[in-house]
Amino acid sequence: MTSVRTFRPARRIATLAMAAVMALSSTGASLANSAAFVAGLWPDAQAMGVSRQAFDASFAGYQPLSKVMELTRRQPEFTQTVADYIGKRITDAQVSKGRSMRAEWAQTLAAVSARYGVQAEVILAIWGMETNFGGYMGGNNTIHALATLTENGYRADFFRRELLTALRIVSDGHVAPQNMVGSWAGAMGHTQFMPTSFMQYAVDYNGDGRKDIWNSVPDALASTANYLRAHGWRAGETWGYEVRLPRGFDFARAEAMGTASLGQWQQLGVARASGRAFPRPTDQARLYLPAGGDGPAFLVLPNFDVIKRYNNSNSYALAVGHLADRIIGGGGFVTSWPAGDFALNREQRTQLQSLLARRGYDVGTPDGVVGPRTRAAIIAFQRQAGLTPDGFASGRLLRALQ
Repeated sequence: MTSVRTFRPARRIATLAMAAVMALSSTGASLANSAAFVAGLWPDAQAMGVSRQAFDASFAGYQPLSKVMELTRRQPEFTQTVADYIGKRITDAQVSKGRSMRAEWAQTLAAVSARYGVQAEVILAIWGMETNFGGYMGGNNTIHALATLTENGYRADFFRRELLTALRIVSDGHVAPQNMVGSWAGAMGHTQFMPTSFMQYAVDYNGDGRKDIWNSVPDALASTANYLRAHGWRAGETWGYEVRLPRGFDFARAEAMGTASLGQWQQLGVARASGRAFPRPTDQARLYLPAGGDGPAFLVLPNFDVIKRYNNSNSYALAVGHLADRIIGGGGFVTSWPAGDFALNREQRTQLQSLLARRGYDVGTPDGVVGPRTRAAIIAFQRQAGLTPDGFASGRLLRALQ
C-alpha cells in the first residue's frame, strides 16, 4: 500500500479554485464549482479510510466529462428484439475467440472452476460479453466518470457511494488511479465490476497482494466466479435448455405453473430441442419465450437468474448462456427466430393495450406495463384471430391489431 503523506487541504483547495475560475467544464458547470465539489468529498472519503495522497492523486486534472453526461441522456431510437441483441453479440468470430481464450487460460480456468464451482465456459462468456475478452474495458477514468455523474446530480446517492468506494480501492493500493479504467457508469476491468461489487467479491487470486481486475486475468476470472457463487450459482447445473413445445401447447397453463421440475415439463410434452434427454428430471425450471410461441423456447434453471444478477436482463443472460454453450462446441439455436418482428417500447405497448380494449378485451387502464391481465387479453385475441395463443406482446401482434 502507498504510504500516507501529510497535505495542507486548505492550500490545495484554494489553488484548485484559482485555476478553476479561468475555464468552464464541458458540462456547463464551472471548474471552481468542481473544485468545491471535490473538497466537499474529502470528509466522507477520509471517514472511509481513504488516504489524502490517494484522494489528491485520484482527482489530479479532474473536470467533468461531457461524454459521460451525454451517455446518460442518450435515448435509443429503437429497441432490440432478443434475436437482434444476440445476433449482434454472439458471432462465429466471438465464439472462435472464446475457444482460443479457453485454450490460453485452460489451467487458470480449471483451477477457478474447481474452487468456485462455476463452469469455466460461463466465466469466459461473461468476460466475452463484458469486454470482448479484455479487448475494450471502457477507456474512461473511473473516478472522474463517477465524479461527473455525482457532481451533476445523476443518481447522485448511488454514484457518490460508488465514487467513495472507488477512492478506497485506490487508497488500498489495488490499482493506480490513472489505470482504473472502466465504462462511463463506473464498471471496471476485464469483467466490469462496479466499485462496491469489487469490494465485496473481487479476489486476489494470484496472491500478489492486489485485487487487480484490470491487469490480472486470473484475478478477474476468479472474481467473476466468486461473484456468481456468492449469488447462488448451483454447481453442476447448467443455465437452461432450448426446448420444443408440442402442438396445441397450453401457454396459459404454462404461465400459471411458473417454476416446475423438468420432469413435470416433460409430462406436458416439452422436450429438449437437441433430442437428448434432460440429465436430471428433478431440476427446477421455468419456460422462457423470448420471441413468443413461434420462436425458440427455453426452460431456464436457477443459474439463469444468477447470471441476471450480473446484468438484470433476460437478453443478457440468454446471450451469456448461449455463448458458453457455443464455446463448449454447441451450435446455433434449433428453432429459427420469427421474421419481421420488432420489440415494443412503452408507448407502443400502451397502444397495443388500447387496441385490445377497443375490441372489448379487459386490459385495465392502458399503461404500457404488460401484466397478467394484458397477457390474458392477448391470448383471448390470438385464439379468436387464429394466432399462436402465447400471450406475447410483440411488433407482429401490434400490426395484427392495427
